[in-house]
Amino acid sequence: MKVPIVVLCASFATIAVAQKQAEAQCLQSFNGTIGNGTIGSEQQVSSLTVRTVNSTDANQGVAVDKEYFYSIDNYSITKHNKTTGRPLQQWYGGPDGPIIHLDGGVVINGTLYAPHSNYPTFPETSSVEEWNVTTMEHIRTHSFGIYRGSLTWVDQDSTGTWYGTFANYISQSWIFPKELVSANFAPMSNSGGSFAPDGWLYITGHDASAAYVMQIPAAGNVLIWVATVDLPDIAGQGIAWDRSAQAQGGNGTLYGISRESRQVVEMRVPLQGCRPNTDLPVGIVLGPEDFIDPSSD
Repeated sequence: MKVPIVVLCASFATIAVAQKQAEAQCLQSFNGTIGNGTIGSEQQVSSLTVRTVNSTDANQGVAVDKEYFYSIDNYSITKHNKTTGRPLQQWYGGPDGPIIHLDGGVVINGTLYAPHSNYPTFPETSSVEEWNVTTMEHIRTHSFGIYRGSLTWVDQDSTGTWYGTFANYISQSWIFPKELVSANFAPMSNSGGSFAPDGWLYITGHDASAAYVMQIPAAGNVLIWVATVDLPDIAGQGIAWDRSAQAQGGNGTLYGISRESRQVVEMRVPLQGCRPNTDLPVGIVLGPEDFIDPSSD
């Protein structure tokens, strides 16, 4: 997979309260410090669970395409009929194989891409592993070698750019807002991430029943926490938007897992009436008569 990956780094979940389904709204776009505080915890979005499907491999994450969904464990993946939930095929790598710790996945053009690491051993190594979803055979690997943490999710945005998170469980290095990390990730890390059909990036912690809507900033290196989505029937881990599905009543389809009950969870979440605005002004331009003395800040 010879494509650039834009890296998001995290270090290190709060229990969300289920609410009734909220109507679709337009999330606000921010620049600067106003969007980097707790605004994302104040702007709440609710979800509705549609169904749950039992799956032995619903332990690390889930991926989805037009006809199937795929429950993912450390070294095994089960392919299910999306309509009936019936399990069809399983890829199994075994405890002594080269695949050690898968962490979710995404299906793009017939290939399942799954983030992989050697967690919890050191030094930390990561790779992206690929499967042919028709045959469920492993077909390729893209190794990062000894890198900056454990790869926990990968996805592509609408422009074809790849994104992913390398989690660091022992260092204080991240580009998520501090408030999000300390309140919702500690003591673990960001476990899942997926771009919604409306262009917004949704991420999850390790065990919180919520997803966090993030915006790529126009400047600087800190992601902007825009809103929080209550997902009462999952507990963090990998998520996947069904980008092949048609929106129903302004709602998109999001898949997650319940590790405790070993279930894949299908949810309806309101899509936004606007796309993230990354073309926002950074700072202001002043004439000589309006110059500001930074020492007075």
